[in-house]
Amino acid sequence: MRPIPLLLLAVALTVGSAAWADEHAAGHTWSYEGPTGPSHWAMLGEDNATCGVGTHQSPINIDTTHKEALAAIEFNYTAAPLSIIDNGHTIQVNVPPGQFIQVHGQRYDLVQFHFHRPSEEQVHGRAYSMVAHLVHKNARGELAVVAVLLREGKANAFLSTLWDHLPSNKGVETKVAGSMINVADLLPAQRGYYNFDGSLTTPPCSEQVNWFVLKTPVEVSAAQIEVFAKRYSHNARPVQPINDRTVLETAD
Repeated sequence: MRPIPLLLLAVALTVGSAAWADEHAAGHTWSYEGPTGPSHWAMLGEDNATCGVGTHQSPINIDTTHKEALAAIEFNYTAAPLSIIDNGHTIQVNVPPGQFIQVHGQRYDLVQFHFHRPSEEQVHGRAYSMVAHLVHKNARGELAVVAVLLREGKANAFLSTLWDHLPSNKGVETKVAGSMINVADLLPAQRGYYNFDGSLTTPPCSEQVNWFVLKTPVEVSAAQIEVFAKRYSHNARPVQPINDRTVLETAD
């Protein structure tokens, strides 16, 4: 990873953390198509300039990688109450304190997770049916995102719980009484990953986001994909140039 100037890092993370904490809030003027779509994001306001001039933007096509003996991600997730919202750009689940990962000597607390269709990340030019982005933040406000690729296959019990409680109205967070979820149930058994420096995948596209894309996809059924597609048939930003970045890959 390239060194990051401290002043630039502080500015980017202040903007980025706030943006992704409410990344897909209803009422934003950006979208995934037409005059407010990805090719126009940089022109929708000064705060979005990085969408056009940033050099470490996400998502990317993961193709050439460098394998290293990278530390495993330690997932520390437990059962927590379900709090779900259709925020106008995706289905998002907000997570209470206490869920976190540890990697490379850093603790990152899980803030929320949400979904894109198709997967924003590509692997050797292939996009998956969907992807879940698990958004974490450390004590300094630095962001780390774990991407779980979702491919069509058998029904996914974790996803069934979420889809059974989809809010009927956009922009209204629903706290589901008596419903508990454990995000660990969404993870694949094998947790090798790709790692690279990237950005938010929505405006303001702030950079210095640490990305961990799990290599093993998780199965979800065609019916479950269709449930999401009825709300969001396409909510994925196109892949961005890799430029001078190196994508690291675990040996497993």
